[in-house]
Amino acid sequence: MSAETDGLTPEQRRARGVAKMGEVYGWEMSDGPGAHFAVTADHLFADIWSRPELSVRDRRLLLLGALTAQGHLDVTEIQVSAALRNGELTEEQLREIAIFLCHYTGWAAGTKLDSVVGKVVAAEKKAAEKKSAEK
Repeated sequence: MSAETDGLTPEQRRARGVAKMGEVYGWEMSDGPGAHFAVTADHLFADIWSRPELSVRDRRLLLLGALTAQGHLDVTEIQVSAALRNGELTEEQLREIAIFLCHYTGWAAGTKLDSVVGKVVAAEKKAAEKKSAEK
């Protein structure tokens, strides 16, 4: 998909990108300022994440592998949290991914991913308990 072939106006492309960002991250997204946000919304999410050949879950699995291999655990935390929030992956599946990646990205990277999974799961459980107590 490209601006030349999909027939979207810039405004439609931005709306599609912002909507896809919300779907991917599992929270309400709004338009943002600046060139970095524009490239992220208009290209990465409106075009790349919106291609029909892979699901959001498929892309997230690829991204978790790539981020773990590169040691970008801060961004991995965002992806793990979104995967749990969106119901794409369970805690058990995320832990299995960490074990699998130990063999391909190295034990240090895979165990760091497992630590991220544990941190995110604990935070999600704590938030759920707090929300339940507020009711």
